[in-house]
Amino acid sequence: MTPIHARIGVLGLALVAGLAAPVSATAAPVTASTTPAPTTEERRLDGDVPQEILRRSGFASVAPAFARGLDRADSYREARRLVVREGSALWRRAVDRVQGRGPARGDLSRDDDRPLYWARLGMTRELRTWEPGYRLSEGQRTALLDELERASRGQRDIRLPHARHGNQGGGKGVKRVLLTGFDPFTLDRDIRISNPSGAVALALDGTVIDTPDGPARVETAVFPVRWQDFADGAVERALRPYLPKADLFTTVSQGRVGKFDVERTNGAWRGGFPDNDNVSRTETVPVADPDSQPQWTTTTLPYEAITAADTGRFPVIDNTAVTEIPAGGTEPVVRPDGPTPGSTAREGGGGNYLSNEIAYRATLLRDRLGLHDTLPGGHVHTPVLQFAPDNADPATGTVTDPAFVRNRLDIVAQTRAIVAVAVSASGQDRS
Repeated sequence: MTPIHARIGVLGLALVAGLAAPVSATAAPVTASTTPAPTTEERRLDGDVPQEILRRSGFASVAPAFARGLDRADSYREARRLVVREGSALWRRAVDRVQGRGPARGDLSRDDDRPLYWARLGMTRELRTWEPGYRLSEGQRTALLDELERASRGQRDIRLPHARHGNQGGGKGVKRVLLTGFDPFTLDRDIRISNPSGAVALALDGTVIDTPDGPARVETAVFPVRWQDFADGAVERALRPYLPKADLFTTVSQGRVGKFDVERTNGAWRGGFPDNDNVSRTETVPVADPDSQPQWTTTTLPYEAITAADTGRFPVIDNTAVTEIPAGGTEPVVRPDGPTPGSTAREGGGGNYLSNEIAYRATLLRDRLGLHDTLPGGHVHTPVLQFAPDNADPATGTVTDPAFVRNRLDIVAQTRAIVAVAVSASGQDRS
């Protein structure tokens, strides 16, 4: 995911701190005679559902073809070229499938984000367990895995126009929008899960949205649902080159049932819910220069205009609630109207999982780049993507159904409309 609100646990999809006991990940030791074992996330690939999704989308051949390419690479340099090329090709193939270019190569709905997720895991598992005919150091393997992750997530494919009011092929006033989504998550509860924010990213990447303030070019990327990647700076590394070039950005993730939320405030706290590797982290969000780290960051998206507009069938909420430890206090307190001075964060509006963290990191980066007063940006939570009521049981349900597809398409369309409103309102604010 993607991240999700802590307060919706009754429906089995919320990420509530403490809902599951922390699980420590242990990696197989790397020695001269062994290669790393697949991760917890990669081991889910062998299930019937992931294999069906890959087969019905035409993505089942991706990992085997990648493995054959690795076996032909007779040097680290060749392996790196292969990894970057094939990672980027996977991203473009997923985007093209969702946006209707080329053959669907299967009967799974084209708007589905899951083929990208499972195909990428197939590739990372092949690379992680690959035994080349030459010495590959642990550091080199790690670097190759990082290149594959970034390329296959669209993070190396961001193509914003060069000038703030430059051309998309010549048009004056083209705005530049950066949007991020997430992988599926909570897969041990229901391995069929799709993430609407990932579907949004695939549907909008490289597209132009017409707004009352002119056209807006959207570039997207997706992020993993893993604590360690965020601690390693994945968000900052991916976004830092592009925020100064953007006219607006929004991180997107799956939130609560039946509603969109524009999150007003983000908190510097990790609540401990296990990630896709079943690893838990309960701590202050780790960032560079922690001595200057604020407890809270705020949205600069035009939330009043977004929540007032008719963007689709789901209500859109200006979410101002947080959970804090007040200054001088010791126990968490829910504040419906935002944090009080000097308080310590325990939940932002979007909870304390990775949705809150990407919002916190992106807006903190905005502020540290000196863009708080000039760059609209923040976080939008989509509704939970639900299966049809008679297909809700993961033990007996199918991987898709008409209601599931319709819900995903409606969420994507409404997110597109929200972006259009945000661009238009931000343009009016700057005029």
